[in-house]
Amino acid sequence: MDTIRPHRSLSASASQTFDPSITLIRMPDLEAITGLARPTVYKRLKDDPTFPRPVPLSNSKSRGSPVGFVLAEVQEWVRQRIALRGEAA
Repeated sequence: MDTIRPHRSLSASASQTFDPSITLIRMPDLEAITGLARPTVYKRLKDDPTFPRPVPLSNSKSRGSPVGFVLAEVQEWVRQRIALRGEAA
């Protein structure tokens, strides 16, 4: 008879190999982290050279093709925005 083994938690093994510099997040996560709405994200992509650039997730160049954002770049952008708050005062 086979013994039942407890399943290892994915979060435990994922936390050991989690690297924000190679972790891609999608638009809902980007919106949550930055606090920006989708239209504002697109405006930033167009007008703000410091805003993190999207990473294509397919070979398609058509509008609406899937993209992700590098988590570490998004976090760094947010940190820079927080630092600018102190300079403006």
